Amino acid sequence: MAGSPALLLLLGLGLCCPGIQGQAYKMTARFRDSSITQPRLGQQLELECVGARQDSGVFWVRQDKDGTLHFIVFISALSRTTFKGNEKTSTHFEARKYGSVYYLVVKSFMLGDEGNYFCLMNSNQMLYFSHGQPAFIPVTITTAPTVPAPTTQSGVTKKDPCLKTPDPETSKEKELNFFCNIFIWVPLSGACLLLLIALIVTTVLCQQTRRRRCRCKRPVNGKPNVKPSMPSQHT
Repeated sequence: MAGSPALLLLLGLGLCCPGIQGQAYKMTARFRDSSITQPRLGQQLELECVGARQDSGVFWVRQDKDGTLHFIVFISALSRTTFKGNEKTSTHFEARKYGSVYYLVVKSFMLGDEGNYFCLMNSNQMLYFSHGQPAFIPVTITTAPTVPAPTTQSGVTKKDPCLKTPDPETSKEKELNFFCNIFIWVPLSGACLLLLIALIVTTVLCQQTRRRRCRCKRPVNGKPNVKPSMPSQHT
C-alpha cells in the first residue's frame, strides 16, 4: 500500500526513539502456540497481536537480520487485508482479525522469513507498536563421522613407518661413531701407506747393492788368476 514506507519509517524512529511510542496501549506480538520457542523449517507458524484497539487497523512488519524492515500486511478493523503490492491475498501469508486479536500466519516458514516480528497501530496520530517477537530457525551442528583406524586381522593397529620420528640420541650416536671412524682409520691408513713406501724403498736399495757386488770378475773354475812365472835360464 502507498503509505507503508512512511509507516516503516515511523517504526524505525520508534525503535530508535522509545519516546515516540504511546503509553495508552500495550501491544504484544507473540506465537499463538506458547509451546513454540523456535520455528522449524517448513512449519506453519501463527503469530497474534493483542492489546490493540478494535476500531483501528494493525500493521505486521518484519525486521531481518540486517535490521531492514519489511512490510507484510495491513489488517483493517473490518478484517480486510492488504498485503505487499496492494494485493488482497498472499500465497505465503494469511491474516485475519478475531475480536481484538490480529493474527498473522506464515504458511511455510523458510529461511527468508527469519527475523523479529512487530505489530503496530496508528491511532489519533500516535504510533503504538509491540516488542519484537524473534523467529529464527535453530541451528543444527553436524559432526563429521569418525573414521576408524586401520587394523590388522588380529586387531592390532598398523603403524605407518613413515610417521616414525627419528630419535635424537640415536642420530647423535651415529654422528659420534662416524667421527671416531674417521680419527681411527685415517691415521691407520697413513701408517700403512708409509710402511708400504718404506718397504718399496728398502727393496730398491737392496737390489742396487747386489748389482754393485756382482761387477767383480770371478776366476775360472774357482782358481785365482795368477800370471805364469817365466822359468829361469841357466847357462
